[in-house]
Amino acid sequence: MSGHSKFANIKHKKEKNDAAKGKIFTIIGREIAVAVKEGGPDPANNSKLAAVIAKAKSNNMPNDTIERGIKKAAGDANSVNYEVVTYEGYGPNGTAIIVDALTDNRNRTASNVRNAFTKGGGNVGTTGCVSYMFDKKGQIIIDKEECDMDADTVMMIALDAGAEDFAEEEDSFEILTAPDDCETVRQALEKEGIVMAQAEVTMIPQNYVELSSEDDIKKINRILDLLDEDDDVQAVYHNWDE
Repeated sequence: MSGHSKFANIKHKKEKNDAAKGKIFTIIGREIAVAVKEGGPDPANNSKLAAVIAKAKSNNMPNDTIERGIKKAAGDANSVNYEVVTYEGYGPNGTAIIVDALTDNRNRTASNVRNAFTKGGGNVGTTGCVSYMFDKKGQIIIDKEECDMDADTVMMIALDAGAEDFAEEEDSFEILTAPDDCETVRQALEKEGIVMAQAEVTMIPQNYVELSSEDDIKKINRILDLLDEDDDVQAVYHNWDE
């Protein structure tokens, strides 16, 4: 796992999001709406909602904003008509990209995603064309500066709660879980007072692709920036070694 500082990437994303909090709050707001519709407004009985609330808090979303979102979704559940759509495709030099979206208009989202790929010299492929290159895992990242426990203690708490793997990086701890165990492990860490920079189910590349051409780097950044600007896009995974 060395050579890929997960925490550096997360900090980079958060810095970008700090300049456009409206985007991340829109994303989380939609996730709250879908979670409430699927499992109800009580996070104690809705693990998906509990996970979204944890994500909201890690992105500094105010508590009253979270509560308003839950109440709105609970009181207006019939109007929540977002559907989950996933697109897969290729960026420059065969880089693999997966796009998760929550949309109320499939045609608009498909057009925007295709446009982003095209403008960056890539193309959208068929379902399954690149997802086999990724592993779906729960990923929990802990900033060492925010944690006063040593690596062995954190590792034992995580493994006892059902984590699959633990790695220590220069600036962080990374914990991997099966997708269904991520929330259980997150809760166990939270109970011990451990602050997490990230705790969510994600797609982790099995291998990374290096881009040496300035043109290729410019193109893939173009794709990622356009996807990042799209309110329908919830998450983007890729195997470019930044």
